[in-house]
Amino acid sequence: MKTENRYIVIEGPIGAGKTTIASLFADHINAKLVLEQVKENPFLKEFYKSNMKNAFETQLFFLLSRYQQQQELLEADLFQSNIVADYLFHKERIFANLTLTENERNLYYKVYSLLRRDILKPDLVVVLYAPVDSLMDRIRSRGNAYEDALSGEYLTRLSQTYLEFFYDYNDSPVLMVNTEGIDPVHNTEQRLDLFEAILKTTNGRNYYNPPKGTLV
Repeated sequence: MKTENRYIVIEGPIGAGKTTIASLFADHINAKLVLEQVKENPFLKEFYKSNMKNAFETQLFFLLSRYQQQQELLEADLFQSNIVADYLFHKERIFANLTLTENERNLYYKVYSLLRRDILKPDLVVVLYAPVDSLMDRIRSRGNAYEDALSGEYLTRLSQTYLEFFYDYNDSPVLMVNTEGIDPVHNTEQRLDLFEAILKTTNGRNYYNPPKGTLV
């Protein structure tokens, strides 16, 4: 399937379904899939377990691994294939503001500012959202051991920070998607309807809010 958006990012807080939706959508449009290297991060388990211990190391690992992936995208021939990723490089500011001390944040932003210069700008960012209770249920159901210690308080703060970040984000067109009350993984009709909305979005800020859900 053809799409005018060659580089599409699927975003959202933990449990929103960004990796699953990105994988399904990449297959739908026959695109190259780029996934964040979450399980490869050696600091993440301790970060969740010990109330954000090793936050600086955790975020620096993500920053550098995302940067390496983005450099590989720059070397790819974008005219030969579409790209779908399950993260936005510039969301680094979300986690830096949420988890780092002031001194750590200042140093982190210096590194981030040097790296961001060569990053591709997405043609579209799709932001998935659901209430925190639903996010927590999804996290528990997928059974990732390193997420067992993730607190509801942290997830609440993270979800709110995501909404605030993308409220001001205007570097690319945005489609805000309420995933509460829909199951695009197992419901083919809902999945195709969501994908149609993504493909139709080419500019501005847009909202996909199925009747069963309410975007908060």
